[in-house]
Amino acid sequence: MKSVNLSRNLKALRQYNRFSLEEVAGRIGVSRQAVGKWENGESTPDIANCAALAELYGVTLDALVRHSQEDTGLPIPPEGRHMFGVVTMGERGQIVIPKKAREIFRLSPGDTLLVLGDERVGSRGLALVDPQVFFAQMDQALGHRKGGDT
Repeated sequence: MKSVNLSRNLKALRQYNRFSLEEVAGRIGVSRQAVGKWENGESTPDIANCAALAELYGVTLDALVRHSQEDTGLPIPPEGRHMFGVVTMGERGQIVIPKKAREIFRLSPGDTLLVLGDERVGSRGLALVDPQVFFAQMDQALGHRKGGDT
């Protein structure tokens, strides 16, 4: 099944990035036919070519090989970015943060998160952010220094 995921992921990522078979082949140093066979599941790239493809597409090697859009309903996330799935909000507005997200970001009961929102059409959404990180980045962006100097 992993080779099926790999071939589907290779084709989806190439199409998403609007690369031709020739462009992908040229960027990683293989033939167009090799890329076509990988995408059709006729053969599998070696680990070096998988690593080159993951780098080309900006995804992790693990996601390139294992991600299943059919299982998750989500496209392959870019490296360092995560899509944890869908959560349902309770009657009082509570949500459960998926276990994998809690593990990756080392979240524990009682931790404080800053809730940010954007209601503009086309970018509407919510984000949960570590308040210390957010305010440190805001201070840096605004040119504030430690000690209250501006």
